[in-house]
Amino acid sequence: MSAGDPLGRRAFVVGAGAAVLDGAAVSPVEAGVVDGPLPDFHPALKAELHFPLAWGTSPVRDFRAWRTRARAVVDEHLLVDREDGTPYAPQFTGRTQGDGCTRELVTLSLTHHERVRAALLTPHGPGPFPAVLLLHDHGAKFDIGKEKLVRPWYDDTRLASAQSWADKYFSGRFVGDELARRGYVVLCADALGWGDRGPITYDQQQALASTFYNLGSSLAGLMAREDARAAGFLAGLKRVNAGRIAAVGFSMGAYRTWQAAALTDHIAATASVCWMTGLKEMMVPGNNTLRGQSSYYMLHPGLPRFLDFPDVASIAAPRPMLFFDGGLDPLFPADGVRVAYDKLRAVWHSRHAEERLHLKSWPDLGHVFVDRMQDEVFGWLDAVL
Repeated sequence: MSAGDPLGRRAFVVGAGAAVLDGAAVSPVEAGVVDGPLPDFHPALKAELHFPLAWGTSPVRDFRAWRTRARAVVDEHLLVDREDGTPYAPQFTGRTQGDGCTRELVTLSLTHHERVRAALLTPHGPGPFPAVLLLHDHGAKFDIGKEKLVRPWYDDTRLASAQSWADKYFSGRFVGDELARRGYVVLCADALGWGDRGPITYDQQQALASTFYNLGSSLAGLMAREDARAAGFLAGLKRVNAGRIAAVGFSMGAYRTWQAAALTDHIAATASVCWMTGLKEMMVPGNNTLRGQSSYYMLHPGLPRFLDFPDVASIAAPRPMLFFDGGLDPLFPADGVRVAYDKLRAVWHSRHAEERLHLKSWPDLGHVFVDRMQDEVFGWLDAVL
């Protein structure tokens, strides 16, 4: 790793604690580097993050006015324009009968750039039904996207991969099929890079994100816009009760749930499993968010100058929200989860809506969404919707 020098000297890291500057050994700080990719001045930059627009810190004291202002700031940092005028123009194909539901594929325009194929499950019965926008994880596994959560009845070649993923993270269940059996319309689409919109490879993510930035746009912003639009599509279906739509997701899908809830009022409740933390507490050497690649799907440049992750989620207050974390999850240090949960509690408390916020740590679990967690989420959804 090279470090800049005003005199044009050359520096590079050797081992974990020493550097060579034009042949002379110097300390890492003198060379301008520290462990890993973090510059020696990164603690100072972290200390400057005060999240001045957070509720309770912001000079805006009216909550509705704060929500409007905070949402506008998030909107601006997505770097991707809204698609309010683009018709969805859905095309329905592949209809078949499943266990307690009708299964079909729907191809629709979430932006004016590309048509996206999604799985759509509808319970048997007259409706209208409550609905779930189901958002898939990252997992550095790109051959399947929506198939991670909905059994791919339409593609036998993906079924083995999908079942293996469900076995690893979801106790062998397909969460979307379970929800449909419980009476929910389920919509699950591929994010860019997965399934029908991929597959990309792990080391192509950074190039993809860089391309978006060079075009004045954003990979993470595109995903955020598409998720909000997908919620709007669900709300417009006659089979759906538009006031009873939840967003549910695991890992990156969990991040997508509370982000979408912050961006659109179509989402009445959110269940987010294994993605919530304080930004500063997460930015520690070795954390996945500092590696590039996967993190670009969840990176909005400049937004942390105003809001932390729980501050963005709080834009959805006082709507019902559930957050689960695993006590053994290596991706989210306990300090970060604790900071985030404390911020969320304070916001819902300020709205006299503590009963609408469900926060829970599972001390014996890691980065998973296993059957007992699912069962609690399903019961919670039944209660709040």
